[in-house]
Amino acid sequence: QVQLVESGGDLVQPGGSLRLSCAASGGIFSLYHMGWYRQGPGTQRELVAAITSGGTTTYGDSVKGRFSISRENVKNTVYLQMDSLKPEDTAVYYCHADIPWSGSYRRYWGQGTQVTVSS
Repeated sequence: QVQLVESGGDLVQPGGSLRLSCAASGGIFSLYHMGWYRQGPGTQRELVAAITSGGTTTYGDSVKGRFSISRENVKNTVYLQMDSLKPEDTAVYYCHADIPWSGSYRRYWGQGTQVTVSS
């Protein structure tokens, strides 16, 4: 069983920065593909960023050039650095882990952390 715990969500002014963290427990973190999704009020959950076990990154179009995902395997943690924040970035941010399982992957989710961008 894998558990994911997000932290770092906060209220921030437009143009500000935040760094989210997601700590994983259980299993072999270095084998996991990790990522962040978000869900704003009245919207569907959307991909923010993802990073493979090998370090390849993917970003949603709305955050390219502003957000950066990274991982620190020795700490079993993935980070999301968010710069130049906009009010439309307001959402609950969820961390996920895709874990090798029987030739495929099983996805686990964290509980989410609230990010509010407002003046």
